[in-house]
Amino acid sequence: MTVAITDDEIARRYPRTEARRAHWFDERPMGPHVLWLAEHLAGGMSLKPGMRVLDLGCGRATSSIFFAEEFGVQVWAADLWIKPTENLRRIGAAGLGERVYPISVEAHALPFAEGFFDAIVSLDAYHYFGTNDLYTAEIARLLKPGGQLGIVVPGLTRELDELPAHLEPYWEPAFWSFHSPEWWRRHWDRSGAIGSVTAGLLPDGAALWQRWLELSAEAGVGNEPERAMLAADGGRSLAFTWAVGTVPG
Repeated sequence: MTVAITDDEIARRYPRTEARRAHWFDERPMGPHVLWLAEHLAGGMSLKPGMRVLDLGCGRATSSIFFAEEFGVQVWAADLWIKPTENLRRIGAAGLGERVYPISVEAHALPFAEGFFDAIVSLDAYHYFGTNDLYTAEIARLLKPGGQLGIVVPGLTRELDELPAHLEPYWEPAFWSFHSPEWWRRHWDRSGAIGSVTAGLLPDGAALWQRWLELSAEAGVGNEPERAMLAADGGRSLAFTWAVGTVPG
């Protein structure tokens, strides 16, 4: 089963991303199109010039550059797998060497002062470390009172009591880190560290995911097993989940 969305509709929803279309495949993408996710997330947050933002799990710093260019914020581009020197090259090419700072860091050993950031964002990464019951309070300490935490991650339309048969050929144990909006809302609420939590499904998230895999295949950087899994699911279980919350104070 295939769920579809037109390129015209995508361009209408994500004009900031569309303006960068010529550079979408300048570097090998790491997961679904991070700029669609970033543009959606920014619409639910309040990002203002001069704010200090941590982009946690930034990959090749594409989203970090996007936030700095579009919203005038300062961004700490933090990733474990991509070397800071590589990201610095991309940041310098964008003319943002004074506003985006690459750093190599593990998500459980963040070397920042408490209350340092105005916002923390994480795109297609937070599910790898943020499902731990104690992690929310740990990350929230880095935010100022009133600071914002925002994520977009692969998720589920609803929690799975058992694995649907159509997903069994493709499923990997790591995919159990995918969760529904309600799961993330409850997870953050229970921490006592994040309040005013809102969460939902990215509109047409499965269709966007599929379209990105199609475009990636056309560019020669496709992920065929993932593409087959999305096609088999047809939007029944797999989606993108977003969540935004604030530190009380």
